[in-house]
Amino acid sequence: MDLDLNIWPSNEKMVKMLKPNTEKNNPRCLVFVYTGQIKPQQQTDFISFSVFSKEKREKKNKNKKPFVLETSFSLSSGAEFQMSPNPKGNDDAIRRSSKKPKYSKFTQQELPACKPILTPGWVISTFIVVGVVFIPIGLASLFASQRVVEIVDRYDTECVPQSFGFKKVDFIRRTDTNKTCVRVLNVIKHMKSPVFVYYELDNFYQNHRRYVKSRSDKQLRSRAFEGHTDKCEPEDKTDKGTIVPCGLIAWSMFNDTYGFTVNDKRVEVNKRNIAWKSDKHSKFGSNVYPKNFQSGGLIGGAKLNESIPLSEQEDLIVWMRTAALPTFRKLYGRIERDLEPNDKITVVIQNNYNTYSFGGKKKLVLSTTSWIGGKNDFLGIAYLTVGGLCLFLALSFIIVYIVKPRPLGDPSFLSWNRNPAGHFN
Repeated sequence: MDLDLNIWPSNEKMVKMLKPNTEKNNPRCLVFVYTGQIKPQQQTDFISFSVFSKEKREKKNKNKKPFVLETSFSLSSGAEFQMSPNPKGNDDAIRRSSKKPKYSKFTQQELPACKPILTPGWVISTFIVVGVVFIPIGLASLFASQRVVEIVDRYDTECVPQSFGFKKVDFIRRTDTNKTCVRVLNVIKHMKSPVFVYYELDNFYQNHRRYVKSRSDKQLRSRAFEGHTDKCEPEDKTDKGTIVPCGLIAWSMFNDTYGFTVNDKRVEVNKRNIAWKSDKHSKFGSNVYPKNFQSGGLIGGAKLNESIPLSEQEDLIVWMRTAALPTFRKLYGRIERDLEPNDKITVVIQNNYNTYSFGGKKKLVLSTTSWIGGKNDFLGIAYLTVGGLCLFLALSFIIVYIVKPRPLGDPSFLSWNRNPAGHFN
């Protein structure tokens, strides 16, 4: 093969010193050896050269371009440089022996982009705007939370007779004990209808991995998957057959009940539409009925009416939506009437749910709502904190800019200009 060797920068002596190495018989690569002598100051010189084929083109290959090889290297006497042409014969791209990626504006991050310059004016203005926006939102959220009226009553310890003071677990497990408890609550502020009734549990980890997985969504949706209980052990089957709904979540359903009277007048608790519509229509089937539920040797919580489909058992649907934190509230119902200040609420509680074995707490909560939901001061405090911090930073930057200004782009502040010799004090 006749080759033409081009050197950049142009140097005839260099061309003579670069000779093909014929000792290595590799038809797919060309090896060149530089045989010249290098001066000390040339050790870091960097050159590139190209090899062009001079073969005569055949008539049938008139459109075929000669292959081109390019490489670059640092000079050193006796060094070998290997160049390989494209083994597939693709002549559209020049193949290099180095691993340098193909140039593109994307890989080199040279695409058009917005590069804002953070001048003192922009920084101070941004902090002021954030502070001015966040502080009113925080105040509105905090005032809305403060307008929510909430009555919280912990009853798990008060509803245990004194004779079982140190035997609470024994009390809750026995079937011959009277678990009826009466609590009296006083309304301090006006509570506008509807008044939401919640039960609150503490130290109950519904987010435990094994607990969350102990259910069968297919079984809950359709009767056709009644036997799908792979993840429900140990509450999957009994001697009578498959349990519907299966799993530990349904088995441990909350079963305390509350009855309300206001000023000696009985008040009904509306338990309709307390669950999410998406859960009722998508996750619980209208043709799925409870079967063999709480019929095993160990009773966990509430029992279900076997004549009502799961899609209408809203207490179960609310309970099956597991909480993320160990302290949580779940909606029990709604009182559809206003409660006036100094009203006396008498609550008759059936204290059935066992929280004593794991040190849990039970609370009854009556609450109104606002445009941000229930009582929660965190959102307002968070907005006020961020807004106040931004205004403080804006004021600090203004003082610094006035007391000790500096021109933009001043190269005297660069480290190598402040310490030309590279020595730091």
